[in-house]
Amino acid sequence: MEEKLLHLLEQSGLFAILVSLMINTLVSIIGVLPSVFVTATNLVFFGVFNGLLISIIGESIGAVISFILYRKGINKWKRPFVLHPKLLKLKELEGSDAFWIIVSLRILPFMSSGLVTFTSAFSKVSLGTFTLASTIGKIPALIFEAGAVYGFMQVNLIWKIVISILLISIIILIWKVKK
Repeated sequence: MEEKLLHLLEQSGLFAILVSLMINTLVSIIGVLPSVFVTATNLVFFGVFNGLLISIIGESIGAVISFILYRKGINKWKRPFVLHPKLLKLKELEGSDAFWIIVSLRILPFMSSGLVTFTSAFSKVSLGTFTLASTIGKIPALIFEAGAVYGFMQVNLIWKIVISILLISIIILIWKVKK
């Protein structure tokens, strides 16, 4: 997938940044696709610093547009379909309380970004509070993601396979323990 995105950016020429931002926005709106492939592509194509900056901007724009779309589209439903206690708590919060919950949820490495945006759209939080909290929370998460992706890109194929097998094994183990 990363190779296809890289090819698309190469073909975009002067519009590569806009294309990357649109892809980030689309990934955010869909809500279930991992953005790590877009981040990796941005790091390769634009360099580490610029790629990280473009990823932060793209994910922030995507979160805001998703928030607006979700809020308009879900007014027909009475409650969100979420189980995480912090997400349920967010539904009733506004102002600084909502701000800090959103920041903390964005920083969590395995919390679904789409789920945070979706639940925030159900809540009483304002667009401004959501935008600021979401962006602030995404910055450390994306720095961590970019560092992991960049480090992963630097190792040879054998180590990539070993790391991938270990990560998959850990995820399966955690999943089995939770069941």
